[in-house]
Amino acid sequence: MTTFASLGVPHALADVLSSQGKTEPFPIQADTLPDTLVGRDVLGRGKTGSGKTLAFAIPMVARLAGQLPGNRKPGRPRGLILAPTRELATQIAVAIEPLAAAYKLKVTTIFGGVSQNRQVSALNGGVDIVVACPGRLEDLMKQRHVSLDAVQITVLDEADHMADLGFLPVVTRILAATPQKGQRLLFSATLDNGVDKLVKRFLTDQVTHSVDEATSHVEAMTHSVFEVDGVEAKKKLVQQLASGTGRRILFMRTKHQARKLAKQLTDAGIPSVDLHGNLSQAARDRNLLAFSSGDARVLVATDVAARGVHVDDVQLVVHVDPPAEHKAYLHRSGRTARAGSAGDVVTVVLPEQRKDTAILLRKADIKVTPIRVTADSPQVAELVGEQARYVQPAPKAAPQPQRQGTPRPRNGAPRGGGQRQHAAVGGRRRRPAGPAASQRTR
Repeated sequence: MTTFASLGVPHALADVLSSQGKTEPFPIQADTLPDTLVGRDVLGRGKTGSGKTLAFAIPMVARLAGQLPGNRKPGRPRGLILAPTRELATQIAVAIEPLAAAYKLKVTTIFGGVSQNRQVSALNGGVDIVVACPGRLEDLMKQRHVSLDAVQITVLDEADHMADLGFLPVVTRILAATPQKGQRLLFSATLDNGVDKLVKRFLTDQVTHSVDEATSHVEAMTHSVFEVDGVEAKKKLVQQLASGTGRRILFMRTKHQARKLAKQLTDAGIPSVDLHGNLSQAARDRNLLAFSSGDARVLVATDVAARGVHVDDVQLVVHVDPPAEHKAYLHRSGRTARAGSAGDVVTVVLPEQRKDTAILLRKADIKVTPIRVTADSPQVAELVGEQARYVQPAPKAAPQPQRQGTPRPRNGAPRGGGQRQHAAVGGRRRRPAGPAASQRTR
């Protein structure tokens, strides 16, 4: 049996992995580690869920701690990992931090949607590895809070998704700011939309490892297409699919519909949270934590969660709204049957969606025969399995009565002992602000 240690992984890191139950590397790790650990540039091609994060996290920590030792300096990281989304950046950091801790290396994340103050403070204190989204990183570079001239290893993860989001120009500028002699690792499911240009410009004498094609099938993933007669039948079917005991991710086209469905399911006794672009970073983190901890069994998401969000043991992915194109179908579906686990994928199809869905699945190379069902069909019951117990929704908070401003006595002095004075503006006395107004100015 191939082990991490047999591939050249230092014993300190192998011990950390073993404590997490990771003793046997996945194919993309076994293929790339012998090259990455000795400093080769690597192009790794593999679909989502194939174990790419550890494939670059292990060599980054091992080399920065061993072959490439250096002093930690303010604003000058030695390792850089670029990710397309905040969720993916956060989860990469979570995966790499236990490895970095074995050598007392510091890791920080940089992304938008939150105040930059904490990020700037972390950079000023000195960090070894930065996990960043391109936009915020370039902002901090322009403000001179961070320089990439000391970066020795650069990783570009989910490069094809970077291209889909239009990030390639800023990614190109960031990579150009790193030393040309540094090691570079690029991981992507495909090489289209300009990713191949990044490879040609920034990787030197790279070794290519293609473990899985973007459309290759996961043996432990089953696909089903459930056709329904109309909107009401779809609503009942979706609730039934969400009612099982295991974790489910339900994908919607719009933010509004994701929020609405999460509320409907919660009101029906199925604890659910939503994830979409309208949420603040704090709300995203809170909802993902609720889903990963089991406080919520269902995550209702837009395509923002189709890349980068990894939660263990997601048993079922439901395309409540079929995606617009086949790549989105594959990335959504890749939230289940990850890292060797099994999982099911269901696409719910209205009559007017049948033709487009058939074309989409053909492009994704998914061969499945649609089944006409209702919420009570035996095929649905078999897929759902044991139903979870009903969870009483939390009571809604009673609306707070609106407080009125404190009236003044006729003599003009404020009630309550005259402790509050009124400022005169332009010769006229200004009325005191009511509680709501005073809170706004604090």
